[in-house]
Amino acid sequence: MSLIEEGVSRGTAERDPEPFGPGSLLWDQIGLYTSALAGNSVFILQTMHPAIGTVVDRLSSFRTDPVGRARRSFASVQTWVYGGQTALEEGRRLREMHKPLSAVDEHGVRHHALSAEPWAWVHLTGFYAAVTAPRYFGTEPLTPQKEQQIFDEFMRLGRILQVPERMLPPTIPDYWKYFDAMVADTLVPHKVALEVLDAMDKVPAGIPAPLRPALAPVMATVGNLGRFITVGTLPQAARDKLGLTWTSRDERLLHVAGQAIARSTPLLPERLRYMPIAYRARQAARARERLDRALAARPL
Repeated sequence: MSLIEEGVSRGTAERDPEPFGPGSLLWDQIGLYTSALAGNSVFILQTMHPAIGTVVDRLSSFRTDPVGRARRSFASVQTWVYGGQTALEEGRRLREMHKPLSAVDEHGVRHHALSAEPWAWVHLTGFYAAVTAPRYFGTEPLTPQKEQQIFDEFMRLGRILQVPERMLPPTIPDYWKYFDAMVADTLVPHKVALEVLDAMDKVPAGIPAPLRPALAPVMATVGNLGRFITVGTLPQAARDKLGLTWTSRDERLLHVAGQAIARSTPLLPERLRYMPIAYRARQAARARERLDRALAARPL
């Protein structure tokens, strides 16, 4: 049995996992625009995996259509949490889409997008971001109870995405043992990761030529901040592999910037805090709750 076939057979649950809804921590957090602040560091960690970096390098549109690729990625992530039954369909769609994707690296090694290890790594880096982001962009640290709830929800999300069950760590300590070993022993300073970091302060490809001069200074400012946050939210071992410098002063500045973001975000209207799919899903859930209350109170 091939790695792909093994991943599919073991990753297919006997029954579909329950989609997310109100009351889950991911429902409250994943849709926030601020949740994307640690998203770039996750993409860097993912592309440092030799298989993922190679497939992205050879087959992804991140160079020619970075804006479109980012929009599609964010929409997919939002669907996982806010899509209800559509989340399960999205998990199946992603596996089908990635099934034929493979590429050969510069050493002649062929990598498959659906091999169990890289498929799991793409998902499991999300838990790293989920517990790292509150340290900088949260108004209070995660309690052990909330960290456990987020972990449990990420394992449930892994089943929605059909990650092989054997690749899902059973406990949080098991997760960190796995994560640290992956960073130390598997990740490499892949050229895609370095290229993404280098491009962050540049006007993306696909922007019409007349707009590029006006956008250049904006991208320089926003991109430098984005790179600063990305580098700061990477684990030190990954920074070392990529040759990135991070000082104690940088760490203090990131905490200051993070707290400014954390304290100002709740002051914004919900439609400005949440991405469109998340905002609409939250609206629809409240409407459903109002309908259920009205039905429960109807005269019989």
